[in-house]
Amino acid sequence: MIDLSKPWPFGLTRRRAPWFFLGFVVLIAALHLLDRPLSAWGQGLPDSVRAVFFWITEWGKSDWILIPTFIAWLAAWLLSLLTRDNLRLALRELAVLAGFIFLGVGLPGLVSTLLKRAIGRGRPETWTSEMPLSFQSFNWSAYNYQSFPSGHSTTAFAFAAVLAFLWPKAFWPAMLFAAAIAVSRVIVGEHYPTDITAGALLGVLGAYAVRQLFVSRGWLFAATASGTERRPFAALRTLLVRQ
Repeated sequence: MIDLSKPWPFGLTRRRAPWFFLGFVVLIAALHLLDRPLSAWGQGLPDSVRAVFFWITEWGKSDWILIPTFIAWLAAWLLSLLTRDNLRLALRELAVLAGFIFLGVGLPGLVSTLLKRAIGRGRPETWTSEMPLSFQSFNWSAYNYQSFPSGHSTTAFAFAAVLAFLWPKAFWPAMLFAAAIAVSRVIVGEHYPTDITAGALLGVLGAYAVRQLFVSRGWLFAATASGTERRPFAALRTLLVRQ
């Protein structure tokens, strides 16, 4: 379903893309029928169970990823300007690695932030039987109307995809943890199932898009006959082995 060596997941090509997104719209429309029941079920779980998901949901914030990777990206690049030979190459490799993680998570998150404010779908707490769907589009300050797509889900799945690109063996653990974060958003009452589904897709596709950008530039990844592969961290590995 997700082949990490391919340019895009889910068998996506230019020809198939319109049908894929049409199918996704149909899926969202069908899943919308379960939004309210599943949201109510999640919020009705025992407090002891929900407490675990309140802890899990915190990992969907992007700060703990973006701040250190940006600092590492900037610091490694600046230090590389002051060094020579293998140390310089190692610092450049570290800078590109940190930059990939930062952009792979940050850009999908930025798109999610813009979309949720433009769409302005009401969060579960705004639901009423008279007004099951409510919107305040382009109301940039109305937090209660920033439900679709889920930003936490976007971040979680983008980070999971980024980790899988770098270390393929991390694919299933990373995706399962991302799924737990996404589900937590429903259980804590912040999002509907359709929100987290859209966020998950946005996160994965966004991470793939950033990787394709790096492939086109020859940064960190290389396009081979068998697919996309991560370049080895030759200088960085040599430096660490010497230590």
